[in-house]
Amino acid sequence: MIVLDLMGGVALLLWGLHMVQSGVLRAFGADLRHFLGKALRSRFRSFAFGLAITAVLQSSTATALMITSFAASGLVALTPALAVMLGANVGSTLIVQVLSFNVQMAAPVLLVVGLVAFKRGKRTRVRDLGRVGIGLGLMLLSLHILLDTLAPAEDAPFVLSLLGFATRDPILNVLLGALFAWAAHSSVAAVILVMSLSYSHFVTPVAALALVLGANLGSAINPVVQSNWEDRAALRLPIGNLINRVVGCAIALPFLPIAAGLLDRIDPDRARQAADFHTVFNLATAAVFILPLKGFAELLTRLLPRRASAPDLGAPVHLDETALTSPALALTCAAREVLHMGDIVETMLRRAMPAFLTHDRGLIAEIEDMDDHVDKLHEAIKRYVTSITRESLDEQNGRRAMEIIAFSINLEHIGDIIDRNLMELAGKKVKHKLKFSPEGAAELEALHSSVLVSLKLALGVFMSGDATIARRLLSEKVQIREAERSGAESHLARLRAGRPESLETSSLHLDVLRDLKRIHSHICSVAYPVLEAKGELEPSRLKQSRESTIGLMDASRLGHGNT
Repeated sequence: MIVLDLMGGVALLLWGLHMVQSGVLRAFGADLRHFLGKALRSRFRSFAFGLAITAVLQSSTATALMITSFAASGLVALTPALAVMLGANVGSTLIVQVLSFNVQMAAPVLLVVGLVAFKRGKRTRVRDLGRVGIGLGLMLLSLHILLDTLAPAEDAPFVLSLLGFATRDPILNVLLGALFAWAAHSSVAAVILVMSLSYSHFVTPVAALALVLGANLGSAINPVVQSNWEDRAALRLPIGNLINRVVGCAIALPFLPIAAGLLDRIDPDRARQAADFHTVFNLATAAVFILPLKGFAELLTRLLPRRASAPDLGAPVHLDETALTSPALALTCAAREVLHMGDIVETMLRRAMPAFLTHDRGLIAEIEDMDDHVDKLHEAIKRYVTSITRESLDEQNGRRAMEIIAFSINLEHIGDIIDRNLMELAGKKVKHKLKFSPEGAAELEALHSSVLVSLKLALGVFMSGDATIARRLLSEKVQIREAERSGAESHLARLRAGRPESLETSSLHLDVLRDLKRIHSHICSVAYPVLEAKGELEPSRLKQSRESTIGLMDASRLGHGNT
């Protein structure tokens, strides 16, 4: 029962800490990121701001993840980023200092006030601050539970001997503290647990200080684990922070008996001793490392060079700004960029069916990422062509500018259909382990192949303006419409026959048929301007019956008579 109560107290502590962090991030997250990004001018200011933000967040890990993203993207230099982490390590000790005093009576007040703010608050920020109040109350309550749980076990010989054996070696203590802080993602939770153990005399003062060292070490591991290992530059800050902690622990470890004796003479309260050592250790580490940070940052930069980044498919290749003075040349550049965009869309469409049939999650994610490149190119083309049309264009160039914009829009819509519709359906198929019937899969593959051929024809029509290819493209539209109708009828026939695969994938199958037909409609749009320019398009596809024609003539006569 003691072990279960102890586990419950630790779980309550972690949940309270989570509520504090999430409440602060929801209430002030954007402001904190903006504040942190603007404030990093010198290492000492960076240290102060890291301390202040972490004192609010109560998570050096959260600060580390924020500042790591800034440093990896080049928005913040490595030296001030390392100084922020030194300040964050000190800031995370402040809540421990508060909890080391007898403030348990504040727990009910914080819980009640937080609950009222959360339930009755009309503004979002008030509700988020209510979460913070509840979280602080739960942390104080968990500390009270831990102390009350450990008190009866103080006289249990087995527990005392077990903890005495486990905490006999200071190095083992450091490893145990690091393991718990890493698992809990919080040095605060680990130090509070150590304070409870030390206060109840389950561990010796020296062992408690060693566990505190381990808690500081363990909280520096999480940012390293959660970093992007593909980008070495993104590892500089978390690895630099981890090195600071490792060196600090190695220096402090031999002096733990001396430190325990000094703290005992200053304050006999064992919980306060652990909290004070936690603060002093981080202050001392900051004092030692803050001056040589520049050289340390240069060493990390040399050891972890930035890898050559892969080419950005979403970056325009052919949009030459110097060509804007010549509208005809600039429109040619824009048309070439639309072809570049079309190549990406064609790749997305080609890989869409294998993503359906192979259950390849990686391929689905790759196709979804490609749509982001298509969106970027569409925006770039639109801005570029708009800047061209600011100059006076003749009729021919004006018509070509509109064709470029229109085809770019349709390609972007095709990318969206593949990303938001087809890939969402593919993900659903993978998640539920569904499988098309052999006949259904063959029908979808055949329709997909026809749509892919039409896309290639459309790219040819766009560049050449060939009316023959445009007519062929529109003739394919009738065949696609018939293929979609035939596929739906065949699928319904299999449903009536009770085919299990068809029953499971019915909505998926019909949705894929519909989306491929929609894609083909966007593809065919490129043919209309070409045929319209040749005078080969009727104003309307509607056929007028003889009766409706006579009716219109009669109405016309009546109108003239009234006039």
